[in-house]
Amino acid sequence: MTKKLVIVESPAKARTINRYLGDDYVVESSVGHIRDIPSRAADLPESKRDRWKETRFGVDVDHGYTPIYIVPDSSRKQVRLLKQHLKDADELYLATDEDREGEAIAWHLLEELKPKVPVRRMVFQEITASAIREAAENPRELDVPLVQAQETRRILDRLFGYEVSPVLWRRVQKGLSAGRVQSPATRILVERERERIAHVSAGYAGLKAIFATDAGEFPATLKELDGRRVAEGSDFGPDGELKGDRARLSIEDAVALATGLSGSDFTVAQVERKPYTRKPYPPFRTSTLQQEAGRKLRFGARRTMSAAQRLYEGGFITYMRTDSTNLSATAISAARSLVTDRYGASFLPNQPRSYGKQAKGAQEAHEAIRPAGERFQDMDAAAAQFGPTSDETRVYELIWMRTVASQMKDAKGESLVVRISGDTHDAQTCRFQASGRTITFPGFLRAYVEGSDDPDAALDDQETPLPPLDEGEGVRAVELEPTEHATKPPARYTEASLVKRLEELGIGRPSTYASIIATILDREYARKQGTALVPTWRAFSVVGLLEQYFSDYVDYAFTAKMEADLDRIAAGEQDVVPYLDAFYKGNGHPGLVELVSEDALEQIDPKAVNSFPIGMGEDGEPIVARAGQYGPYLEHGERRASIPPDLAPDELTLERALEILDAPSDDRVLGTDPETGLEVHAKAGRFGPYVQLGERDPDSKEKPKTASLFKTMNLAEITLDEALQLLTIPREIGVHPDDGAPIEALNGRYGPYVKWGKESRSLETEEQIFSVTLDEALELLSKPRQRRGAKPPLKELGKDPVTGKEIVIKDGRYGLYMTDGETNVSFRKAESIDTITLEHASERLAEKRAKKG
Repeated sequence: MTKKLVIVESPAKARTINRYLGDDYVVESSVGHIRDIPSRAADLPESKRDRWKETRFGVDVDHGYTPIYIVPDSSRKQVRLLKQHLKDADELYLATDEDREGEAIAWHLLEELKPKVPVRRMVFQEITASAIREAAENPRELDVPLVQAQETRRILDRLFGYEVSPVLWRRVQKGLSAGRVQSPATRILVERERERIAHVSAGYAGLKAIFATDAGEFPATLKELDGRRVAEGSDFGPDGELKGDRARLSIEDAVALATGLSGSDFTVAQVERKPYTRKPYPPFRTSTLQQEAGRKLRFGARRTMSAAQRLYEGGFITYMRTDSTNLSATAISAARSLVTDRYGASFLPNQPRSYGKQAKGAQEAHEAIRPAGERFQDMDAAAAQFGPTSDETRVYELIWMRTVASQMKDAKGESLVVRISGDTHDAQTCRFQASGRTITFPGFLRAYVEGSDDPDAALDDQETPLPPLDEGEGVRAVELEPTEHATKPPARYTEASLVKRLEELGIGRPSTYASIIATILDREYARKQGTALVPTWRAFSVVGLLEQYFSDYVDYAFTAKMEADLDRIAAGEQDVVPYLDAFYKGNGHPGLVELVSEDALEQIDPKAVNSFPIGMGEDGEPIVARAGQYGPYLEHGERRASIPPDLAPDELTLERALEILDAPSDDRVLGTDPETGLEVHAKAGRFGPYVQLGERDPDSKEKPKTASLFKTMNLAEITLDEALQLLTIPREIGVHPDDGAPIEALNGRYGPYVKWGKESRSLETEEQIFSVTLDEALELLSKPRQRRGAKPPLKELGKDPVTGKEIVIKDGRYGLYMTDGETNVSFRKAESIDTITLEHASERLAEKRAKKG
């Protein structure tokens, strides 16, 4: 019997597909990319390391920009397994994703496996029985231009990152990175923070009213005073100046108006009615799914995509990296059937709805993100597989409702604007305005209402009814309330709104949005403050340098053009080598290689790019914020002070800077080290209090020895003896009997530990660094390594009567769960830690194992 080997990217995807293919198929996974450009010469076999010297960071820029590829250590075992399976196969099906990355993985598999049997390219948009069978029966050829586009992107990223990052190391600080897409995205955050810093707040006042008729009460706001519009927040510029002819009220003016209107008669001057129609939202594409999950679920882009990936691999949704809003005829039919079944025929439009492409570069051959299959699985099916409160179930619910709603009728209603007039005792005419909306037919709103990026805004589709009102009708003022306001700076970006902005600018693609944001956060160019992304001073330094010396590479239009050029390469409309030549060597303009030359580097003033003026001190000396190697700090003449890490750049006003500079410091000299004669200092640093031996010599590259204080110590109370003991860390405990190598006790980022060569084991307390014996250290090192950061169980239930494994309850990132070390099951809503028994946990784990096959 013939055997057909099918290779996909992930084991989960392989397990699902294996259910739909017959016994003559073997489904295996590559576990992601199997080849990549090496990071350094040492990654190459010794016999090929000379080749590295002929390239720029693994890319031969003088011979067609040919990259060196290697199979990394992490993939070698899997590649051997695939080669073994291939020996027994009569045909090879490459069934990786149908995008640039997936096509590239298929090509790398072809290059590495070197099959001698027929090769088919098998593609599908969803993992269902019918889709997989159809894909197997209708394979296509490998899309070489798509592979070239992916390889070109990889080369661009390698050359830009590896050429520009060292510039940042030398002119900003070590360990920083620049990225072709990451850097313009960081600039977006920095520019918004600059807008917030430059914003001048303007004060103004208003007047709120509650009016009443026999039919009920309703709110209104003062809009006109003697025929002039009353100033609101939108009437002020970022400089705090009022735009146009507006009546700007002070709080005293508003109080006087309220007093003057007391007891006055009010009349409905105008009633304006308009029909209200709201069309359904299009089905999700990658960016809109990330935005909506951010608004409604408070999920970051990476968390959303992880959940979507598992839903796709489990056969619940179509491919989740797409820029199309199209639905197939099958999907439209399934959605329309659900509309009739769930909501009734009155909610179904006569004709199916179609949605044209919206994102730049959208590929019409792809579908929107929707529930998979000819009949959509119910939301209960996702809850049964992943858990009722799991990320997967919550994301599936969004996708299911949005898809079904996209095939429903418009919402219908009426919008109403009512203007009410009244005169003060001194004959000033005030006109108030009330707005309302009634929904006469909910249409798609019965299934789905979109969230808002502005947490203070009412939902666009919210119903706000007003009582029946007619022109000339009298109304009573129940309440008149003066209100005081100040204009606000523009809101910081959230992950959802940043994805939206990236898409608007044409920067990045659906497959990259989540990784762009993850990189910005991981590199500490921004931090999360609630859901807001706050850029750090480090980001200000990097963006400032790039804007001044690499302006094209953080220019939004230039970056978007690069994405469009990659799309043209994928379509076979752009030659690769001339394009890369223009990027790297220049073509009528300086290329990247010229911009990173030593001559260019000499033009960059490190002090200037790392300095940000805050204001002037009373002595006329400037106060400057600087991004230093050990964190941001303020400088005023000879004075320096660390900037608190949780203080956002727009909050560092001149007044706040002076407070920080004038705050008393706990830094002090503890005494003298009897062995070296050097002073021992106790200091407060960015990463906590520490002690230091001697001062740094500005003419030497050698740093003074330092040691962090234990958590049980206090900077104000530490003694010289305690400091000297801390400075002996790392402490050599003894030597290991196996190889004579030293065993040390030391403190690290994740706490105290003992170390022998590459082996390390955690200690329970920092004090053990000085007390742990050689025998105790050897015993620790003989035990299996514990996963870093692993939490102890909340409750031990005992041994599973089926498997014999210990079952425990743990508190995970997404809530409580039961585990036997291999299988995990999330708690259901009705379950609690006090009611779970061993037998119940055993049954739940058995169910999960059965579902996993």
